[in-house]
Amino acid sequence: MRIRGLKHSFWILAVLAMPGQVSAQPDQWLTANGDAGAQKYSPANQISPQNVRRLKRAWTVHTGDVSRGREDGTSYHTAWSSTPLFVNNMLYVSTPTSKVFSVQPDTGKVDWIYDAHPDLAHAGIVKSRGLAYWRASQPASGQPCQKILYVGTEDSKLHAIDADTGKPCRTFGKGGTLDINQWNTVNPSLPLLIRQPPAVYGDTLIIGWACEDLAYEKSPPGTVFGVDARTGQLKWTFQIMPDSVRKRIGTANIWAGMSVDPKSGLVYLPVSSPEANFYGGDRKEPIPIATSVTALNADTGELVWSRQLVHHDIWDYDTDSPPTLIDIQKDGMTIPALVQSTKQGFLYVLNRLTGEPVYPMPEHKVPASDVPGEKPSPTQPWVDLPAPTVADRFPGIFPLADMLSLGFCSRAYAKLRDDGKFTPPSLQGSIAFPGKVGGVEWGGGAVDPATQTYVVNSNDVVQVYKLIPRKQYEAARKAGRKLGSPQRGAPYAVQTYPFLNPLGMPCWKPPYGTLSSYDLKTGKLLWREPFGQVQQWGFYMPESWGSVTLGPPIITASGLIFIGASMDSRARALDLKTGKVLWKAQLDAPAVSSPATYVYKGKQYVVFVAGGNPILMPKLGDELVAFALPN
Repeated sequence: MRIRGLKHSFWILAVLAMPGQVSAQPDQWLTANGDAGAQKYSPANQISPQNVRRLKRAWTVHTGDVSRGREDGTSYHTAWSSTPLFVNNMLYVSTPTSKVFSVQPDTGKVDWIYDAHPDLAHAGIVKSRGLAYWRASQPASGQPCQKILYVGTEDSKLHAIDADTGKPCRTFGKGGTLDINQWNTVNPSLPLLIRQPPAVYGDTLIIGWACEDLAYEKSPPGTVFGVDARTGQLKWTFQIMPDSVRKRIGTANIWAGMSVDPKSGLVYLPVSSPEANFYGGDRKEPIPIATSVTALNADTGELVWSRQLVHHDIWDYDTDSPPTLIDIQKDGMTIPALVQSTKQGFLYVLNRLTGEPVYPMPEHKVPASDVPGEKPSPTQPWVDLPAPTVADRFPGIFPLADMLSLGFCSRAYAKLRDDGKFTPPSLQGSIAFPGKVGGVEWGGGAVDPATQTYVVNSNDVVQVYKLIPRKQYEAARKAGRKLGSPQRGAPYAVQTYPFLNPLGMPCWKPPYGTLSSYDLKTGKLLWREPFGQVQQWGFYMPESWGSVTLGPPIITASGLIFIGASMDSRARALDLKTGKVLWKAQLDAPAVSSPATYVYKGKQYVVFVAGGNPILMPKLGDELVAFALPN
């Protein structure tokens, strides 16, 4: 389903000849995704496939900002997913509790620390996915805050910080802090969490927010805010939910960041699913912008086009990463395109000015629901080119896991519903492959704009979705037992869990994670390899099994891929042409965010945040590590 703001049709035709390619520079890493177009690409080439084996630690910083909950005397766990920025000749990084560190890029010496002091009294998992950076186009000499860093918090605040001094920008919001929750006026049952940095377009910040999933059907409806970068004054608001449902149905928010095309003036929103995530019987009306990629006029917030990627989403298939913007040479034409990776493993390649598919995107018939009250869409958008990152069906029972559990996997599978991709949640329990952890998780892929090669890591994770009737859920709750997530307001709660045997082994055949490379000119898969290693019981599992991953790759002009992401807490460099691992280094914890690379004083550095995420595995850390070639 594609919708378009009709009054922009003439404007779209006027900019069709303006591809809007965003050029990267080796001495910058401007956003959490490298640049405004989320390419995660650097023209730096000092570190190459020929010398990458010589990489050594240049410096390490421990922030001290890590918590394992009760073990560390707090109510929360940290999940450090921040990507450092290299701007203003400094390296800046935010921590899970929204401290900002200014770090000398060649030595790791900390110049200053800003502490946002968020209220974490009710926090569970505390996250920060990075910073945004703005600078005045015509800086006022001698005035503060001509270069500003922005960091969001778990208590709905956006802080503005002078990039030179680390002091608050007092003219922004109230004394340097903008309270986003002041605009949380419809179904304000949950606060708006500012975990992802805003997108920056000119003098406008474009702000999305996160919210607790699976708690309430009647939760805050998805909104996006455009505010003045200097003052925080609200310029525009974009409402995602239709007026007919937004007072009783919530979310469909933007929690995964956004990308911007500066030349066409468009901002691209990866929109999540509406509540209740796994039951849609209370929202049978069309919600065309939910689970979509949507383009807005960044100046006004007006809708330009929207392409829905999942109809009537009951699988929690949030569009979970900012689309990657790339100009594709195809059939003798230059196409201003974007690549939207997804949890369902599809890679949607669209014309970024119109939303029209570059490769075919037909509707396929999908399984019907047998849950009373539910009415899923009979078809879903499908993509065969580029080839999906995961198969269309359950990979099959893993004989080793089945044997060691005395047939548990086979017996459990026989009781579950499995009709392939888009099998609806059921009362008996349904196989979800891929589950809500992917396919492609947050962060998406990286692209080399010169060769138009796109690289993305993906999970092959099987989960079980089981709906729990409300009376059964409430009876368990009163008896002191937790039976899944509440989805309050819906007739069903839900259990979602990975399909494991009692020993904790996956019941499905490996690999559990892959890294894939595509030629976007043709859509052809160039290579696909198992990626990472599972670390369990003190052992590393075979490399052919791969690993579940969180955190995207980056690409450099020399033909290297850098990525952390895997369960074995290693940083890796791979050959872009072959997918072969050329270098790896041990970190304190999994690096669950994009690395960054930059050139400073003639030397190239690659930086990883090793903070971990308790969703991936228990190992957490507070380590910021830079690697470089020895002198």
